[in-house]
Amino acid sequence: MKIKEIRIGKVSIPLKKPFKTALRQVNSAEDVIIKIMTNTEAIGFGNAPPTAVITGDSQDSVIAAIRDTIGPKLIGMDVDNIETLMTTIDTAMLHNQSAKAALDIAIFDLFGQLHSLPLYKYFGGFRSSMTTDLTISVNTPEEMVTDAFEAIAAGYTDLKLKVGTDAALDIERVKAIRKAVGPNVNIRLDANQGWNPKEAVRTIRQFEDLGLNIELIEQPVKFYDFEGLKYVTDHVETNIMADESAFGPYEVFKLLSMRACDLINIKLMKAGGLHNAIKIAHFAETMGVECMMGCMLESKVGITAAASIAAGKRIVTKTDLDAAVLLAEDPITGGVSFSKNQIILPDTPGLGITHIEGWQEIK
Repeated sequence: MKIKEIRIGKVSIPLKKPFKTALRQVNSAEDVIIKIMTNTEAIGFGNAPPTAVITGDSQDSVIAAIRDTIGPKLIGMDVDNIETLMTTIDTAMLHNQSAKAALDIAIFDLFGQLHSLPLYKYFGGFRSSMTTDLTISVNTPEEMVTDAFEAIAAGYTDLKLKVGTDAALDIERVKAIRKAVGPNVNIRLDANQGWNPKEAVRTIRQFEDLGLNIELIEQPVKFYDFEGLKYVTDHVETNIMADESAFGPYEVFKLLSMRACDLINIKLMKAGGLHNAIKIAHFAETMGVECMMGCMLESKVGITAAASIAAGKRIVTKTDLDAAVLLAEDPITGGVSFSKNQIILPDTPGLGITHIEGWQEIK
């Protein structure tokens, strides 16, 4: 099976509610979706949701990287030679991780189809379903309590609360939600780099002193402040997770070497695709550090790819793959399915995706 053509398109999917974090507010998911055409009838699907405030990628930069620089190097190559394909993607240009992820996902989709193997089984086949949390956008305490109740009513037992805009108000937000939902709901916090190191330690210690029972705090400080992240990790009891700091294999290796965090959040758009996400999982497993599989605001193409690693690997013990359920519409035929807070992997070859409704090709 050889790569014949790479077609680039996009979908725009409205959200059920505005998505608000310490970094941004958005009302729709804008996903670049590619189709890799082959000399057979097989088509591989991949995606790249541009997330400028995290990965530095825009829609135009993703399209240009695929169309003008990386994509042409892949034409004519054999899908069965994964190692050479991934080396070509990694060395074609620096950075542009989202564009690389889109190509990587589509190639792995084709590889799974070629060998009649669902991707989660190729990556280890540890489980075929998993529990995802649901993200609650940062808002007033009252609005967040309402959103938390809606999530619980929909079957979610793990809530990821966005905080990081105001430390004092963050405490009031978490107190209100813990009081409202009771002790049996698992609460995670994501500060999205919103605190400085000492502020983070003070705030997290207050959560601890108040007995709010927080499972973990994600990315409390700026992504580049590895020493600050280690300072926080060393001075609180709550587990600290690296997200924006844990960009690719090199950054994760450095974080683990410093013991700067307790947990790693893997995302395909940071890592540059599945092949680098696997490297991160193996680094973490070697060091005995558990991982979460996360996502951007994206369609079910990327969610299915990320879920394939989460299901395949034992070291991925937490899942934050709720983007597809935050969308008002699902234009993807095939891929993962959802039952309340459970993600169920398809037993079809590759990603199991067959059609994208509303896909607009970009020439």
